[in-house]
Amino acid sequence: MDVSEREIELGLRPGIRIGGSFAVPDSARGVVLFAHGSGSSRFSPRNRFVAEALQRARLATLLIDLLTPQEEEEERFTRHLRFDIGLLADRLGGALEWLARETETETLPVDLYGSSTGAAAALVTAAREPDRIGAVVSRGGRPERLRAPTLLIVGGADEVVIDLNREALAKLPGVKQLEIVPGATHLFEESGALEVVAGLAARWFVDYLDARPSPWGPEATRI
Repeated sequence: MDVSEREIELGLRPGIRIGGSFAVPDSARGVVLFAHGSGSSRFSPRNRFVAEALQRARLATLLIDLLTPQEEEEERFTRHLRFDIGLLADRLGGALEWLARETETETLPVDLYGSSTGAAAALVTAAREPDRIGAVVSRGGRPERLRAPTLLIVGGADEVVIDLNREALAKLPGVKQLEIVPGATHLFEESGALEVVAGLAARWFVDYLDARPSPWGPEATRI
């Protein structure tokens, strides 16, 4: 299967430009927008591993940097933005608008995959955009209330986050599931752990592809 890949730059507002890695397989049937965790980037090997698995399932992927290079440099000393979930969710919203204008993805259903603080931003974005987001996968994040079918993936050795996700699961009103990967820690660095995450995410997104409306209906606001 051929996959078209390119690096992009998103101009969100004057002075704010962020980089992205955009990949579209032949006959793509959906697109997944990635949000990485604090201290990471669109070049995260873990997220790229998962993205490649999704591409094999005929899902386009967009991995973006949530901060500009200047902001990343400032973060080395201040660490004041990486936990600003509202700001990160705003950046994801800008990426959603870009996908709405892009010829290859303007008619495709959109899903969100987030890890760590990026997962929190993805969940906030899904709650803000319930008519656009079809499904969500959160790896090691802390869930918010939302309607989209939501898969929570937590490492079996990440006890604090397991408890938080169990509490959140009970509050989520829609389709939901918690998967605990035995023996995995917060970063899923153990042998075979990330393969499990990628497989779970691909199945979740594909399972909910056919049961959703077009995300870019006439009521959607485009900028």
